Amino acid sequence: MADDGGIKGVSAFLGVSRSLSGRAWRLRPAEAATTRAHMQAHGLDEPLARALASRGVGPEQAGDFLRPTLRALFPDPSSFMDMDAAATAIVDALQAGKAVHVFADYDVDGAASAALLVRWFRAMGADLPIYVPDRLTEGYGPSARAFDTLKAAGADLVVTVDCGAAANESLAHAAAIGLNVVVIDHHLMRSEPPRALAVVNPNRPGCASGQGNLAAAGVVLVLLAALNREARGRGLFAERPEPDIRQWLDLAALGAVCDVTGLTGFNRALTGLGLGVMSAWRNPGLKALLAAAGAEPGPAKTMHCGFILGPRINAGGRIGRSDLGARLLSTDDPGEAATLAAELDALNLSRREVERAVIEAAIRRAEATGAHADESAVVVVAGEDWHPGVVGVVAGRLRERWRKPVVVIGLDPVNGVGKGSGRSQPGMNLGRAVQAAWEAGVLLAGGGHAMAAGLTVEAGRIGELADFLNQRLAGERLVAAAEDWLDVDALVDPAGATRALFEAFEQLAPFGPANPEPVFALSGVQAREPVQMNGGHVRCRLVGPDGASIRAIAWRCADLPAGQALLSGQGGLNVVGRLKADDWNGRRGVQFEIEDVADPRMVQA
Repeated sequence: MADDGGIKGVSAFLGVSRSLSGRAWRLRPAEAATTRAHMQAHGLDEPLARALASRGVGPEQAGDFLRPTLRALFPDPSSFMDMDAAATAIVDALQAGKAVHVFADYDVDGAASAALLVRWFRAMGADLPIYVPDRLTEGYGPSARAFDTLKAAGADLVVTVDCGAAANESLAHAAAIGLNVVVIDHHLMRSEPPRALAVVNPNRPGCASGQGNLAAAGVVLVLLAALNREARGRGLFAERPEPDIRQWLDLAALGAVCDVTGLTGFNRALTGLGLGVMSAWRNPGLKALLAAAGAEPGPAKTMHCGFILGPRINAGGRIGRSDLGARLLSTDDPGEAATLAAELDALNLSRREVERAVIEAAIRRAEATGAHADESAVVVVAGEDWHPGVVGVVAGRLRERWRKPVVVIGLDPVNGVGKGSGRSQPGMNLGRAVQAAWEAGVLLAGGGHAMAAGLTVEAGRIGELADFLNQRLAGERLVAAAEDWLDVDALVDPAGATRALFEAFEQLAPFGPANPEPVFALSGVQAREPVQMNGGHVRCRLVGPDGASIRAIAWRCADLPAGQALLSGQGGLNVVGRLKADDWNGRRGVQFEIEDVADPRMVQA
């Protein structure tokens, strides 16, 4: 669509101030001097050097960014508040032969975090039983009931991972029954920490580590370094080898990618190096899960974590047995791994069917009210018997569709209570707003982080919740909407969108929040041979004015304006998207994954 001036001070790229999805495009901002410095110091071509500069990487940081090492970037464990106390408490219990249990969240990050601790204990000659609460009957995080169960099972010390930092009441109960607890978490928490021997959380008020972008698995990796240091100081490695935590970097990377954390600094290093460790597929659980998914072993990418491994591990916590993922990632038995992987793969198929039904119902319900398209800050949508295990995934899908935060709530018609999950838009801190709703008494429970949140609410207060969140986030909505640009790294033509270009930009991988995957633009192309696929995907060839073409696909868009433009075979389109490897039958080519479409002939009203 034609440029109407865009946002003051910013030029719309290719004149697109409003695409068919309603977004504006811009060339990702980069400083020219920094771009030149990267070209000179690292021999990079201008587009790649510019992309590096646009990601906020200065000349002095480029070496660590392009070639990250743990030696250069691993933080001092003692910089984390309570880390030394946590290591002391855990090694004390280990030396005294006390019963230590790990309490984990039921998602990928929780499973990976638990598996990291289990593997360290195993290397120290000790067992570490895993407790994962059932999503449906126990809800999220530690509860008084769970601590009673662990106490009755003989636990002396419980280490919570990926949960617990905001569970003040439950941890007060644990203290009351004489159960010691160490908390390892990364979620937003109250200013007053829960009662525990230690609360390690880089997002804890007052923590000076500067590692707030870590997933819980990353925090646990640092804990393992602290445990090694504490055990070394006590002479515990005189007769046994010191555990090499680098062998478990694949688990830390899995947690970082699947929890959608910012891949900068140390977190980028552990993710990039962890994917290298994963590429050998030595973890029996990951290897078995890859096989169950029908994928071939090879170099691991963030795609493996986010689209193959992660959804299957999550399926256990969403609609199956909550501890399956943690057991899979911590087992060394190939036979057990194969059995668990097959069960998770089957659960994932069921999860897809449940998810598809909830998405369709949620779209109908929200679009009937117009909440998806009005000036409200948040869409809150609820339905009876929507499975609480899929509401987070559904919220994420709808957030992509409507470009605003979405909270999806599954109501239990028997007890009148809804379990919900939300996904946010960049620039809007949904976790903080949900925490505020809980503090105001609107919710029975609630918390999370900037981009995701979970909550429990009485059915009769859902309208009040929607009003609260909309009022709370109204100001952030205005800022986020004004900054909802689709940033483009470079303009190419179909002939120039080659494997060589793809591999050059792969030097910036791994990609994720704070290091987005490169986005390329094609100008004046036609969608030829368009085909609508199952799931609402559209496949086509994008053909330039000179006749050169590239294979392309657009996900879940057949019923949206962008998908309809592609299916019509329309020419003269501007298209943005990402290059993906296309290695089918050994061709070693690329395909274009379409993100957005604009028609220059349509003038914005």
